[in-house]
Amino acid sequence: MAIEIVCDDLTLRTGRRERALAQMAAHDLDVLVLGRQANIRYVTGAPQLWVAGTRPFAPICVLVRATGEIHLNSSWDEGIPEEIGHDHLYGLAWNPMTLIDVLKGIDGAAQAKRVGTDAISPTFAQLLPMAFPNAELVDAEIAMRAARRTKTADELRVLRGALSVAEHGLAAAVSELAVGATEQALNGVLMEAMTAGGYSTSATQDGAWITSRDHAWRVGRRDRRIAEGDLVAFAAGALADGYVGEVGRTWPVGEVPGADALFRRAHDLWERLIDVCRPGASATGLLTAYDAAGEALPPIPVAHGLGLGFDPPVISPDLPQSCADERLDPGTVLAVTAYVWEPGVGAVFHRDAVLIGEDGPEVLTSSPGWARTTAGIG
Repeated sequence: MAIEIVCDDLTLRTGRRERALAQMAAHDLDVLVLGRQANIRYVTGAPQLWVAGTRPFAPICVLVRATGEIHLNSSWDEGIPEEIGHDHLYGLAWNPMTLIDVLKGIDGAAQAKRVGTDAISPTFAQLLPMAFPNAELVDAEIAMRAARRTKTADELRVLRGALSVAEHGLAAAVSELAVGATEQALNGVLMEAMTAGGYSTSATQDGAWITSRDHAWRVGRRDRRIAEGDLVAFAAGALADGYVGEVGRTWPVGEVPGADALFRRAHDLWERLIDVCRPGASATGLLTAYDAAGEALPPIPVAHGLGLGFDPPVISPDLPQSCADERLDPGTVLAVTAYVWEPGVGAVFHRDAVLIGEDGPEVLTSSPGWARTTAGIG
């Protein structure tokens, strides 16, 4: 069966492009030269084909502020927005000088005074001045992060779709939770459910794991069988239409001594986390919420941005200064994580997507949790 590759819809891609151009003006950038996939899709609205994992920097996309014109590295026009004409597409090349010659021919290249890149390699640090002879090369990732942080209404619409895919996968996996099932089998159910919706790229590595036998975050064998008295955590993450949606829950199998108290602690922590998700608040508040609840900080980020990939901010105990400098801007969507642990009982892992709204937080995910349905919480 043939799969049609389509670009993002017009309002989505133009709304994002306007934000990118506004940040170019704010940072006095005449030209953007982009190599990171999320930034390229943000500006162009075109899915990048034949790209898996990471790769060295290359000038894949160029945006000129004065004209708004986009030049894109692509050997075909499938999935390319109509506003990017054939004469603005350039093919793959092993020789970097071929790409430099393309950049030289872009209108405005010779006159540009400040050119921003979202990453750069030693090779292109030497070669790009040939294409932009009168320009200062500067870091444009700051501008792109500022643009991507605040979601447009159309972005929120697509992001909600990605979250629904993740929640569908989570529900399917929870429905198969039973004594004798394996972690890998539950993970397979989760992946299959998301793939059935047409999205085969997972945003998380482990979909299900037993927390009641581990002494830290996700350790031990990776294909254990579920037994009576286990606590099992589920983490569903889907990449759908370019956007990442994540949700996480923990469920008990049969009677788990001490689980009621553990779930109540997780609920108390979650309420504190949500309470600090206020526009303009310091990101450090998400870390101090753990201390206020009397819980140890987890070995994972407490929150991270959702969008076209793993967006900023990243709120982690390993980044105290970055967290102190961060503010929760309206329009930001965070994957917020509550994680509590009790030796001999296990851990409760809970993750939801939260929109920082003008008037306060809005939880975008609604998957049921065991604590809410059987322990009288929430």
